[in-house]
Amino acid sequence: MPLSIGIVGLPNVGKSTLFNALTRQKVLAANYPFATIDPNVGVVAVPDERLSKLAELEHSKKIVPTIIEFVDIAGLAKNAHKGEGLGNQFLSHIRETDAIAEVVRFFDNPDILHVEGKVDGGRDMETIKTELILADLATLKKRLEATRSEAKSGDKKTILKLQALEKIETGLSAGQMAREVAMSEEEKENLKELQLLTAKPILYIANTEYDTTNRTYKSYGSNKSNPAGDESLIPIDAKLEAELAELSEEERADYLKELGLLESGLDKLIKAAYKTLGLITFLTTGPDETRAWTTLSGSSAPIAAGKIHTDFEKGFIKAEVINWQKLLSASGWNSARDRGWLRTEGREYVVADGDVVFFKHAL
Repeated sequence: MPLSIGIVGLPNVGKSTLFNALTRQKVLAANYPFATIDPNVGVVAVPDERLSKLAELEHSKKIVPTIIEFVDIAGLAKNAHKGEGLGNQFLSHIRETDAIAEVVRFFDNPDILHVEGKVDGGRDMETIKTELILADLATLKKRLEATRSEAKSGDKKTILKLQALEKIETGLSAGQMAREVAMSEEEKENLKELQLLTAKPILYIANTEYDTTNRTYKSYGSNKSNPAGDESLIPIDAKLEAELAELSEEERADYLKELGLLESGLDKLIKAAYKTLGLITFLTTGPDETRAWTTLSGSSAPIAAGKIHTDFEKGFIKAEVINWQKLLSASGWNSARDRGWLRTEGREYVVADGDVVFFKHAL
């Protein structure tokens, strides 16, 4: 299953514009820019310059990038936790995603009404935070009642579970997101089945305007209350990104250069998603294909092998590993092996971002 990110925000903040830009953007592999699964779900290829370089080296027949699934979730309204607006539907859709990308409006446009009457990104972020916390408290309330009753039996596991639930309830009631509450690994495990909304990683996207004259994004929070902190906001001009998405790869590169941008806001968003979720990319390459694979940072070689096929993890023997740049410098596998640059790693090896790996396994 691909990584799934739900795009959320208040109405009229630019969620759908951003989603449309994401799902129209062509990256790297011709014939694989994206795939539409649903009217509001799109799968986007993750841009990775390493793939084309390795494919050229190995004369690969095809390139297969790793992917992210974006879900355009209906606009949140105040009191969604009570079922107002699309309330329950909104919250259930978020529960099914791995992370949340919250779009916050910082652009002024008199033709696009704001539900609160005026633009204030910090206030809007607090509104969404409050709705997510209240929704989680409602979920916890039901579970707490049942667990307190079960704990009367004296069962140690149930008592530990109750303690974890009460700790998270205290944090949420104090205005903390679940992911901000200090919890042991055992406590986190006891809460996992609840799929708490505030336990999910959140990316904050400042939908602002790019100033083409000064080649910078207009202010997106420095003079406003901003619970995420300015450094946690990813500036994107959704309207500009939609225009870029309509261009060919070559035209887009030229336009970005003209604007003084090293990369599109969408590329920046995708990279930030990987960092926030603690993900890395390892690579495989050969005449048939060059492919990117996603795994959690800190994954051992067998776990990474399992991303290719579960049998690879079960039958893992060893892995031949080389950094992608070293492989390019060696001009291929055979030369890298002759130079002693290819490393043979066992079960304990932790795969690094940018590793090119050949797994040996027993089927």
